[in-house]
Amino acid sequence: MQTSPRKVVGILIAAILISVGATIAASRLSPGPRTWNGDPALAQPGWRLAQPITYDNLTIFPVISPDDAYTSEFATLDEALASGDALVTEQGASMRRMRDGSVAPSFSISPQVNQLVLVNRGKRPLILLAGEVVSGGKQDRIIGKDRIVPVGAAPLPLDVFCVEHGRWTPGAEQFSAAQLMVHPSVREKAAVEQDQRQVWAAVRGDVSSVGGTSGSVTVESPAAAPRISTRALSNAIESAGTQSYQKIYESSPIGTSVETFAQEIQRRFERDTNGLKGEHVVGVVVAFGREVAWSDIFASSELFDSYWPKLLRSYVVEAMTRPAVRRVASLDDARDFLRPATGHIEEESEPGIYRWRKQSEGRLAEIELDALAPKPLTLHWLRVLHGD
Repeated sequence: MQTSPRKVVGILIAAILISVGATIAASRLSPGPRTWNGDPALAQPGWRLAQPITYDNLTIFPVISPDDAYTSEFATLDEALASGDALVTEQGASMRRMRDGSVAPSFSISPQVNQLVLVNRGKRPLILLAGEVVSGGKQDRIIGKDRIVPVGAAPLPLDVFCVEHGRWTPGAEQFSAAQLMVHPSVREKAAVEQDQRQVWAAVRGDVSSVGGTSGSVTVESPAAAPRISTRALSNAIESAGTQSYQKIYESSPIGTSVETFAQEIQRRFERDTNGLKGEHVVGVVVAFGREVAWSDIFASSELFDSYWPKLLRSYVVEAMTRPAVRRVASLDDARDFLRPATGHIEEESEPGIYRWRKQSEGRLAEIELDALAPKPLTLHWLRVLHGD
């Protein structure tokens, strides 16, 4: 019995419809991998900005990414100093072994204000970020520039900046992890300007903040936070005598005020970023009042989590020395701040270890720290709005 051509066509169409229907049903039951496009207006593919978190005059915009690089093969300065994997001493110090087996420095030449010596004795490359505080020696110092210190490297002459203009007296022979980051007004002078006098001026509070950005929005003022003025911070530093920067930072009422403010921001941050699925918080964009002025973004949520407590407190100190305002930066302002950079480029590198890259455009400066091994990876991305 022969089947007519019409019936054959009908059977084929029915088979195709059944197959298509089954495919659609299967896709609904078992969706394929999601495509993450991020925000194409931002500097890096895949990034997007979450809704802002505001308290008083500080606004934090979380930076979200589907990518979460493996960064456990790197050590931070704080953890390496705490474990003894890193050793920082004054310039001119050499190591000698004591009778009890411990190692202590002895000095062959005079210590230098703007240079320390670092030895990485650990098994992982060491990440250093500009603005990190190390405590001890003849005065506390801050790291001068982002860089990576490889495993097994010779003792490294480390460029630093002094943050205690009035002290040059013996302290602990070996520097310890202060677990502090200087506030942005000071950190910018180290990371971008690379100028000791400007660092000292910023520590004293001799730095004026600039006006706001366009596109700001008005919000109801949240509960008033404890505040410190620039003069109060400056007076505390000037009257501290031989106290270290760390003790000034933690002193009352400044330390108490900072912690109260930071805890409130942290509570709101956790509430608003809890429950992300398939995405990770890898950094933040920071606004003071209506001025978007800073960003710290990392290759992984693990690195961000490691630095976040001291970064947050540095932002809080900055916010508390700026005027309270009722206008805050908008999401569009933050998005504009993270647009792809153009402008003059400077680069430094250590072959096979890391590359440091700064790009400047008007009052914007962008700094990238790239690891070159074991695979190319941007570990830290900083953008700052700096002074005129």
